Amino acid sequence: MDLRSIPVEEALGHALAHDLTKIDAEKGIKGARFRRGHILQPEDLPVLREMGRRNLSIIHLDPDEVHEDEAALSLAKALAGEGFEISGPEEGRCRLVSTGRGIVRFDPEAVRRINKDREWSLACTHCNSVVGPGSVVAAFRILPLCLKKDSLDRALEAASPFTLMPFLHRRVGLVSTGQEILEGLVKDSFREKLERKLWEFGGSFSGQRLCGDRSQDIAHEINELLESGSDIVICTGGMSIDADDRTPQAIETVSDKVLFRGIPMIPGSNLMLAVKDRSWIIGAPACVAHDERTALDRLLIAIFAGSGNDLDISLWGEGGLCRRCVACNFPECEFARLPS
Repeated sequence: MDLRSIPVEEALGHALAHDLTKIDAEKGIKGARFRRGHILQPEDLPVLREMGRRNLSIIHLDPDEVHEDEAALSLAKALAGEGFEISGPEEGRCRLVSTGRGIVRFDPEAVRRINKDREWSLACTHCNSVVGPGSVVAAFRILPLCLKKDSLDRALEAASPFTLMPFLHRRVGLVSTGQEILEGLVKDSFREKLERKLWEFGGSFSGQRLCGDRSQDIAHEINELLESGSDIVICTGGMSIDADDRTPQAIETVSDKVLFRGIPMIPGSNLMLAVKDRSWIIGAPACVAHDERTALDRLLIAIFAGSGNDLDISLWGEGGLCRRCVACNFPECEFARLPS
């Protein structure tokens, strides 16, 4: 690489070798003011001086070298799997942006292999993070202005595509149990919260049934919702060990198989999951009505992503202390990731 620095006045008519960044902290501006390849004009000189530029670089690449923008774009194409689009290159940097809502999947070891080459800087979200449309899941650049082609080839060989597991549309019904709710002594506070969660997943609410504490009544309401087309039925309350807690018994009666009852997460450790045909039946403890984020959220993530049959809940203890802040931002929750 032949890199020479010349005064801006002498650079008129030359093409810029790289993007020139302008930072204005007062206006909150940071970005490329002039793009690589821009032919410098006389009217650009005052702007360059305002940016603190008195000299500019003129570059001539050797045949075995690649410019930063070309290298970044090449890696972006190797990393952008289904569900992602490329933003950039800009200032030698590209981003992967999600086109929908779902779970990010990639090979963390591939990221480590790329970052072992100190000419690359690849930063990304956690594997299995929940993202929405327009979320940036990875940003990367090469640190020098250019690099050798063999370095680019090593990165491309190490790369593995990022993919998005989109959330499936699920119709969710709610069975609110408890004699106190049935008699109107206590108002159900979970339905509104559930409908808000379903919006995050792109699901729909298929109806609510109120019933007392009798096991046969709970089982009847579950069957009614399943027969009306619900893909998921969530039963709230009655999941503890008190004499009146008969929801687990009702779920066992209705279901083909109970996958688990009790998980290593708090709040929500008494969570229960069963299947009937192709539908899911969830027993959710009373904490789901009180706490904004519980073990139920992590389970819903798995089911909406089509991973309900592949759960290893023994892994859920790590990161199993859910944040209880009402203002918690869903995609950034510590538990909003499935185990790798």
